[in-house]
Amino acid sequence: MILFVADLHLSPRTPGATALFLDFLAGRARQASALYILGDLFETWIGDDDIASPDHAAIVAALRAASDAGLAISIMHGNRDFLLGDAFAAAAGVRLISEPYILSTAEWQFVLAHGDALCLDDAEYMRFRAEVRTPAWHSAFLARPLAERRAIADGMRAASEASQRQRNTPYSDLQPAATEDFLRQHGYATFIHGHTHQPATHDHIVDGIHVERWVLADWHEDRGECLVWDGEALHREVLVPAAR
Repeated sequence: MILFVADLHLSPRTPGATALFLDFLAGRARQASALYILGDLFETWIGDDDIASPDHAAIVAALRAASDAGLAISIMHGNRDFLLGDAFAAAAGVRLISEPYILSTAEWQFVLAHGDALCLDDAEYMRFRAEVRTPAWHSAFLARPLAERRAIADGMRAASEASQRQRNTPYSDLQPAATEDFLRQHGYATFIHGHTHQPATHDHIVDGIHVERWVLADWHEDRGECLVWDGEALHREVLVPAAR
């Protein structure tokens, strides 16, 4: 069994979502052989030298405990936590995977992505994404003191939230033509992604071939969701807080 999640956006502002994720790692997730986290596990990540922060310590420890218990955990960068690095991966016992990622099982083939790279109609965001994903930007940002980085990240988050409030929908969707090209380039594999916060299952016909696209749900204080591959089919599973 393989589980997929995305867009948890864990932070001190969302203690309910964090508690739900910790319960998930300690319980439901350990019934699977593998867990894929497809971006935005954290609301912000300002560098691996912040890993000992109280905001992150419990999450890193829970990931390590689940990994040590036999769960193979793979994490993809999102648009919020693209600075997750090797030190984080080593401490958490996880594997960082690149985007797009081809997942082949004995029964099926999937292509995994966070999804933001295909939101081409959002020109402002695509310019921002191109800038902050360069090695030069990473080096310059990580050279700043932690407090300064935290202030910059808070400002970027506030600007993003303000921009979202001005839209008819909070998050841009994937551009249809780019999505079809993506499906074609990756052999018409079933596409799983997050980012848009618009959970749905889409049916695409590309070159006469039916291709499914599964959009993962974002997590909230009182509700999460994982996508489950049981070896025969995909299905969604709602996660709610355990009774205390």
